[in-house]
Amino acid sequence: MSTRAEALARTAASVASPPLVYDRLNEVLAHPHCGSADIARVISDDPGLTTRLLRLVNSGFFGFSQPVESVAKAVTVVGTAQIRDLALATSVLSAFDRIPREIVDLHAFWLHSLACGVTARIIAARRRVDNVERYFVAGLLHEIGQLVMLAGAREESLAVWERSRTTGAPWLTCERAVMDTDHTEVGGALMRAWNLPEALQEAVVWHHDPEQAGKYTAEASAVHVAEAMAHALSWGRSGDGRVPPFRPEAWDAVGLDPDDLGELAAEVETQLESAMHLMGAA
Repeated sequence: MSTRAEALARTAASVASPPLVYDRLNEVLAHPHCGSADIARVISDDPGLTTRLLRLVNSGFFGFSQPVESVAKAVTVVGTAQIRDLALATSVLSAFDRIPREIVDLHAFWLHSLACGVTARIIAARRRVDNVERYFVAGLLHEIGQLVMLAGAREESLAVWERSRTTGAPWLTCERAVMDTDHTEVGGALMRAWNLPEALQEAVVWHHDPEQAGKYTAEASAVHVAEAMAHALSWGRSGDGRVPPFRPEAWDAVGLDPDDLGELAAEVETQLESAMHLMGAA
């Protein structure tokens, strides 16, 4: 990890942090006698988060047949760790809302990020992963390093865009040439500064090279495949908008059959519509 990445992440972490409720939920979950009522009480202290979570749980994002009318019930049917991760996801979009709109189209950026999160979540569900929301958060945050770089080094970030546009070189190559780091390193550094789980850190750092993610290869591969789909199907935009190099071995890691892509894309679009509306990114 480069010292430049760490410096950019420290600067960003001082002005943009995960919601306090996420830290409080971690504290409660660490208690040996934690129950769903304890989790519900923490969430209920934030009326905005309560509303977003209940609307999300009652949307096509989950597809429950019966309405979920309370936070306590949501914790019960979704799961404590999953609710914690959703609390992070539903709040993180506002962490970098001070970036000028003329520099980056935040709507397009978050649409791309949400599409990756939703796709990774569906891939995890098909693999019967215990906490699919962790995959959702990994996809949501996979490009967060780009916003950190824009917030902390605006002129250099703009130079990256110009270099990629004029030379046709890959975005990562241009980032490294101009800034001596790239958005994967910076994003991973921010995950550490925020004390987020190692699985999220590794998925963010290695989403372009998932085979390097060690025991978190499945998470990084899911985000890798999700990003390729989001670019190819024009679900939002990040970086220069081109489809990054694809690692065929990621297919094996996530267990996807290429024949399933059409069905997967349709499922993503259904859930993405709910996520965009309910998370305030639409």
